[in-house]
Amino acid sequence: MNKPARSFAKPLRDLLGKVVGEAFTRQGFASAELVMRWSEIVGPEISAHSEPLKIQWPPSQDEARPPGVLVLRVEGPAAIEIQHLAGLICERVNRFLGWRAVDRIGLRQAPLHRSSRKPAPALDPAVQARIAASLPEITDEGLRSAVARLGAAVRRG
Repeated sequence: MNKPARSFAKPLRDLLGKVVGEAFTRQGFASAELVMRWSEIVGPEISAHSEPLKIQWPPSQDEARPPGVLVLRVEGPAAIEIQHLAGLICERVNRFLGWRAVDRIGLRQAPLHRSSRKPAPALDPAVQARIAASLPEITDEGLRSAVARLGAAVRRG
């Protein structure tokens, strides 16, 4: 009798990559990078009041794809400022993508979808110091401090 082949766990990105990729493709995004790295691309000031919804591509007859319209969800009061920064946003998005993908911005005023995650409470410095003192075998001070913070977080949680 042969033993069945041992199955190994697959990374989550491999399992969900197709599902997430198809959802972004339906919204006109070539990849999730534009959405996931929005703050890095346009900067914290712009990303605090906007998020990309989709790219609307015009119909094309030939292989050369004309630039599309990047549709952004913006908070109501910030819409006029985002509208004035449209050229800068297009430039930064195109630089990130590596080609002239968008030439206009479309705005949809709506509340932004923000993460409801609350920041973690501060760790107790006394517990950190006690844990750091119990680690004399770690000579690197930075590493000892990091392990002490991890230990304090584990004890708290």
